[in-house]
Amino acid sequence: MREAAFVKQNKDKWLKFESLIENKNTLSPDRISSIYLEITDDLSYAQTFYPNSNTTIYLNGLGAAAHRKIYRNRKEPGNRIIRFFLKEFPMEFYKYQKQLLLSFLIFVVFAAAGAFSASGDAGFVRMILGDEYVNMTLTNIAQNDPMAVYKKMGQTDMFLGITINNIRVAFMAFVMGVLAGIGTAFIMMQNAIMLGSFQYFFYEQGLLWESARTIWIHGTIEISVIIVAGCAGLVIGKGLLFPETYSRLRSFTQHIKSGLKIVFSTLPFFIIAGFLEGFVTRLTQMPDWLAILIIFLSLAVIVFYYVIYPRILHQKNKLSPYE
Repeated sequence: MREAAFVKQNKDKWLKFESLIENKNTLSPDRISSIYLEITDDLSYAQTFYPNSNTTIYLNGLGAAAHRKIYRNRKEPGNRIIRFFLKEFPMEFYKYQKQLLLSFLIFVVFAAAGAFSASGDAGFVRMILGDEYVNMTLTNIAQNDPMAVYKKMGQTDMFLGITINNIRVAFMAFVMGVLAGIGTAFIMMQNAIMLGSFQYFFYEQGLLWESARTIWIHGTIEISVIIVAGCAGLVIGKGLLFPETYSRLRSFTQHIKSGLKIVFSTLPFFIIAGFLEGFVTRLTQMPDWLAILIIFLSLAVIVFYYVIYPRILHQKNKLSPYE
C-alpha cells in the first residue's frame, strides 16, 4: 500500500486517538490499552514499509504519548534519577546525534579560527583573553611555573566558582537556542575562539604540551559537555525551524523539554570537571602518564555516554520503542 493511501485510510482514527490521549480526563485502562495496541500495529507496519517517513515519526510520538498515559501513575522501580541517567535520557538522546555532531563541528571550526587568528595577529590573544591574564601568564612563564594560575585560588572556592560558571555557560547555550539556534552557535563561537587562541598562545611560548597535559585534565569533560549543551540549544532551534507533523508551537515546546533533559544530563559532568580543575589540575608536577590517563578516561566516559551507549540502547529496544 502506498504511504498516502495508508495515511488516508487511518488519518481519522489517529486524530481521534490523539484527541483521546490528550484529554485530561482519565480513560479506562481497557480503552487506553486498546488504543495503544492499534497504534503499535500501525507503527510496526509503517516501520516496515516507510521506515524514515514523517508517518513513522508521527506514530512513534503518538505511541509514546499513549505509553505515558498508561504508566503515568505507575510507581517505577528503583531511583527515578538513576533511571533517568541510565535509561530514559540515553534512549531519547539517540535522536539528537546529528545535532551533537553539528555542535561539535561548530566548536572545532571556531577553535581553529581562533588559533589561526592568533597566529596572524599578535594582539588577537590579548583582545580575547585580556591584557591582565596574558601579562600574568607571561610572568608565571618567566618564573618557570606557567600553570600557576590554577594554584592561586583556594581549592574549594575554585571548584565552586568554576562549576557554577560552566553551568551558566551551558544554560546560556541552551536558552539562546530560541533564536533558531543562531544564538547557540554564537555562544559556542565565543568559547571556541577563546580556547583556540589560548592554546595557540602557549604554542607560541613553546609550551603547547605543558599546557595541554595540564588544561585538558579538566578541559576534556568541561569542553565536551559545553558541546553537549550546545546540542541542546540546536535541538530547540530544530523544533522551531522544522516542526514536521506538529504545529510549530507544539514542536517548539516539545524540543524545549528535550533540550532541558540534555542540559540536566550535563550537571554531574560539570561537577566532575569543576572538581578536577579545583583539586587535580593544580598538581602540575604529576607524571605525564597520569595526566594522559585522566584525559583518556574522561574522553572515553563522555564518548561512551553520549554516543555509544544511546546506540546500544536503541539497538536493544528497536523492536520495543516504548519500553
